[in-house]
Amino acid sequence: MADVIKCATRDAYGKALKELGKRDNVLVLDADLAKATKTITFKKEFPEKFIDCGIAEGNMMGIAAGLSTVGYTVFASSFAMFAAGRAFEQVRNSIAYPKLNVKIGATHAGISVGEDGASHQCCEDIALMRSIPNMVIINPADDVEAYQAVLAAADYEGPVYMRFGRLAVPRVNSEDYKFELGKGVTLKDGNDVTIVATGLMVNEALLAAEELKAEGIDARVINIHTIKPIDKEILVKAAKETGVIVTAEEHSIIGGLGSAVAEVLSEECPVPVLRLGVEDTFGKSGPALELLKIFGLDAKHIAEKARKAVTIK
Repeated sequence: MADVIKCATRDAYGKALKELGKRDNVLVLDADLAKATKTITFKKEFPEKFIDCGIAEGNMMGIAAGLSTVGYTVFASSFAMFAAGRAFEQVRNSIAYPKLNVKIGATHAGISVGEDGASHQCCEDIALMRSIPNMVIINPADDVEAYQAVLAAADYEGPVYMRFGRLAVPRVNSEDYKFELGKGVTLKDGNDVTIVATGLMVNEALLAAEELKAEGIDARVINIHTIKPIDKEILVKAAKETGVIVTAEEHSIIGGLGSAVAEVLSEECPVPVLRLGVEDTFGKSGPALELLKIFGLDAKHIAEKARKAVTIK
């Protein structure tokens, strides 16, 4: 059996930026975190197209907005807590309102930031960005998807929020995978329950499906990499065919993937939707893998939620 390949999605972000640097109109901005966000990969190759804005995230978003108005495709990078949280007003008013061509690379999202603790474990960023009109939100499951998502974001005309992780996660997509903006991906068919996952929870959903299979429960697994605009068609089809949905995300259950799925299905095809994610609480400091288990963000807890879902169909 081949070894499982693990890679952090932030690494793929840096790799994709290096490729995009070959384009004349691409610029990259960072807020004094280039080593951590992996924009340093771009900086080393294209120093004349990189701007370190210092620890001033709001100002960085304003600079990105201005540069985009003169024809540049601008990638502005920082930790999710700062890109979505500290700079929210500038993202809303300076980037999204005029629908400018700025791509926000938000790394170190979620509980898996680990030892940095609650102040840096942003589990509210998707909810914040979902509330902003014109904003596209991408949360890739692995490095293969992340790399292609960055390239797709560069080709999209308008603001994009891309969510990347610090933790190295297993690769779930093959090298011939083709990313399509706004299209969910069915990774495993099933008829008893549908597990809709995003980000690093996609791998955990696949593991949960294997656990359930041993018990005779046939679980469908869907990867929702684009949370906004979300793929309504794939969700409605799954709801009709399996009758119940479980969502899994490394984000608050308030305002994230679970909320987006529930909003769609309550109008299009009402079925029970059970949400798994960070409850209404802050994170805590500790090793990433241990924290994911403590907060119930693993295959074991997804399987438990799926078993419950099947009983209430």
